[in-house]
Amino acid sequence: MPRAIDCLVNVDMGDMKPPEWMIRVKEDTFKGGDSFLKSPELPELLDDLDANGVERAILLTRLGKGDDRARRYASARPDRFSLGVGNLDLLRPMPTLRELASFVRDHPVSYAVVGPSFWGDGMYPPSDAVYYPLYTKCCELELPLCMNTGLPGPPIPGEAQNPIHLDRVCVRFPELKLCMIHGADPWWDVAIRLMIKYRNLRLMTSAWSPKRLPPQLLHYLATRGRDRILFASDYPVLSMKRCLDEVAALDLPSEARDAWLHGNAARFFFPDAPSGAEERK
Repeated sequence: MPRAIDCLVNVDMGDMKPPEWMIRVKEDTFKGGDSFLKSPELPELLDDLDANGVERAILLTRLGKGDDRARRYASARPDRFSLGVGNLDLLRPMPTLRELASFVRDHPVSYAVVGPSFWGDGMYPPSDAVYYPLYTKCCELELPLCMNTGLPGPPIPGEAQNPIHLDRVCVRFPELKLCMIHGADPWWDVAIRLMIKYRNLRLMTSAWSPKRLPPQLLHYLATRGRDRILFASDYPVLSMKRCLDEVAALDLPSEARDAWLHGNAARFFFPDAPSGAEERK
């Protein structure tokens, strides 16, 4: 069984009342059942990882939320879990960035994450200067930053998530380790062109059924983009088993498949760990 790192996992979907948009995405986009909105207990999650050859998972949490499952699980099993942290108030950057820096010091954080369509009524694309303090702080902390790209599933404005807005960001912040997440539909060709152009840019296939990824992305992965694509399920939106079974069924060189599932994430999110298998020190 190929080893994998799942770069985006949700563990608190069942701990909150889902907003109406999430229900619509579950039913209209993913045709999801009850498992779409579940919160696994730690033993269940570990069993799921072990059954599917997933060595590590990055669990999403939110700044300012206090104790939650993601933090408890990462604290209990730092050998298996680290954190991706969102809920960043970019309109009040200084207290937010102080809190982010403190959080990174105190927890095993693999990346910060922002969804441009999911705050400010989608009015602030990543090229807007409102993001610049965050970019600067991530560079200072050597903390990767993940950005939602592609049209969002919910009925909210999506233009801010066109990856073309990252063009200027990559020029002005070449030290920033930047990863597009949730694919880039319908702008896949733009995302690929940007990755060819900028060495600091990656793409994560979270929330995408591997069998539905576009042929141009799979071709890029199999050829010159072998070191640029990262695997994630967005569990429980998509199960780890489904995603990994579909990856195994794709006609890809074994080196490209291994890089997608494990090697690229190990190098991008865990560069200081032996063999990329442990957290950054």
